Amino acid sequence: MTPPRILVLGAGIAGLAAGWRILRESEARGRHVEVVVAEAGRTHGGSIATEKADGYLLESGPDCFLAIKPAGVELCRELGLEANLIGTVEANRRSFVVQSGRLHPVPEGFYLMAPGSIRVLAGSALFSWPGKFRMGLELFVRRRKETTDESLASFVRRRLGRECLERLAQPMIAGITTADPEKLSMLAAMPQFPEMEREHGSLIRAMRKRKAAPGTSGPRYGMFATLDGGMQILTDSLAASLGTRLRTATRVTALRPSGAGWTATLDPGGDLEAAAVVCALPAPRAAELMDEPAADVAALLRTIPFASVVTVHLGYREEEAALPEAMGFVVPAVEGRFTVAASFTSRKFPGRAPPGSALLRVFAGGATREGDADLPDDEVLERVQADLRDLMEIRATPSLVRIHRHRGAMAQYHVGHLDRVAEIERRAAKLPPFAFAGCSYRGVGVPDCIKSGSDAARGMLERLGI
Repeated sequence: MTPPRILVLGAGIAGLAAGWRILRESEARGRHVEVVVAEAGRTHGGSIATEKADGYLLESGPDCFLAIKPAGVELCRELGLEANLIGTVEANRRSFVVQSGRLHPVPEGFYLMAPGSIRVLAGSALFSWPGKFRMGLELFVRRRKETTDESLASFVRRRLGRECLERLAQPMIAGITTADPEKLSMLAAMPQFPEMEREHGSLIRAMRKRKAAPGTSGPRYGMFATLDGGMQILTDSLAASLGTRLRTATRVTALRPSGAGWTATLDPGGDLEAAAVVCALPAPRAAELMDEPAADVAALLRTIPFASVVTVHLGYREEEAALPEAMGFVVPAVEGRFTVAASFTSRKFPGRAPPGSALLRVFAGGATREGDADLPDDEVLERVQADLRDLMEIRATPSLVRIHRHRGAMAQYHVGHLDRVAEIERRAAKLPPFAFAGCSYRGVGVPDCIKSGSDAARGMLERLGI
């Protein structure tokens, strides 16, 4: 009997995780399943790519993942990579926010935008006294009765006030999602905060209980983890486990239902029959393939917007760039800077720069500054260096420069996003076995994408009775 074939579209982290999970789970159940992972690009890994140059270790995409979300650490363990996992440098686990051209430390105990202590809040130079007073009143703000979605800006203004939004919440969230706070969905992007409001009636009250609860400090890696030789170790390990099942430089040009399954047209390769499909492509590309089999699904996929970012690696001699003992800084939009955020990479993780050197990574662009990601390299570099001169007094010419552009790479979860995703999944369930995975749907971080790929793989095995 011919074993069923599952076709995975896309070899970013979600697609690789899906292909690997199909193999692992089917083998554990004593069933043989054929897997094909088709990737249009010449390399696997999607936005994850690591470069080593002149003793520096450079990440063109994500440089780490949230260790408190289990999917990333668990996958590394399953792949035998646990010994390669490292956390941030413990002594440097703090960050700064720019205010009036100066770096101010994020007050101790803050969780993104939620203050953990009125006392610490009162001592912060980041906020005015009226702003601090308004944030302290959060204890007395009535909890919202509606369970419908709302924007990040609406949530923060309602609970903590305008100054908290402009000075802390907006830049912290922009540093993660590059999003417009007026459009960003709380339920899709930051569900923990509406949950804190529902359960405790106050974010400050919830933070107090969180601080008092045992075991809230997270795993040994701290909040973030990476691999000692770079994030590409993870995607390379997944690709190696797939072997010839992974087909790079192979574009799927058409997808159509065929009996109980699917027929995909591959270039090169021609038609390929599959019992099930896992689509781990970004929503705009997925929409192109869904036009023929499900135009209604394609239309919904096109409502998920994406933003572009540009990142700049800068290497210096250590005496030329005296980096604080911290992980980096974020810049509020009200500061009017080109830079959105910067990571002190050589302070954040060990082994990222040669001895006596410093490495920074600067981010620009995003949903509210889309055009910045398309500026010429020389202008991007000039603007970044101008910000570093003003904010950190770094005046030297960098010995290493790398500019990476990620056009249309950052999914934007606008208000109502989860409802749209649920409707996409409901309609797709009427098709032969088919599942979506990746950053477009239920989380943009590496662990979220891994989980989405694994969940899609398990769902397809279940649909096939395996």
